[in-house]
Amino acid sequence: MYLVTRLAAYDFAGVRDMIDRATVAANRGKLSSISATRTPRADSWLKDAAAKLPRERVVLDESSRPLYDQTDVIGYASWGSNDHSHNRRFPGFRWLPGGIATEFVSTDGRTFQHPPNEFIPSTNWGNKDKWFAGAPQALSADFILEGATGASGHVYEPYLAFTPRPDFLLPPISAGGTLPKVITWRSPP
Repeated sequence: MYLVTRLAAYDFAGVRDMIDRATVAANRGKLSSISATRTPRADSWLKDAAAKLPRERVVLDESSRPLYDQTDVIGYASWGSNDHSHNRRFPGFRWLPGGIATEFVSTDGRTFQHPPNEFIPSTNWGNKDKWFAGAPQALSADFILEGATGASGHVYEPYLAFTPRPDFLLPPISAGGTLPKVITWRSPP
């Protein structure tokens, strides 16, 4: 298994902005995660991530509502568009430089083509008229467009076992790690 990383966004300006944000990243801000009770295994990863982080920097939302409109976000993990209550394309976060995002979403890295403005990610696999680039799911490039410095993405079904684990990804950020250092982790089998 290989971890593949690249600089990608919807356009050159997005890539340039990612690089600029990475050069001024600082160890501050909130590390947010949502435990929406989709599967006990992944929800335990989200809760474990919150338990490993300094309390004053954690936002752990265990309600049935998506977490929107947060400020000073440096790290984020959730079910994303697989949360049935998800009803927005962008979470409305104010990202800090160096902010990273990961979601348990199967096809969020499927394209870096800019979707139409009316595209709203969902769990609606039955209505292909609402899909973009072969799926109804969210796109990791939207996090970059909104102001994150990095985001994980999957081009095809990784199944839960091969998604980034927030309990490994977020704690190094709170300890002062930067994105290049954090992405070198290896998940145990």
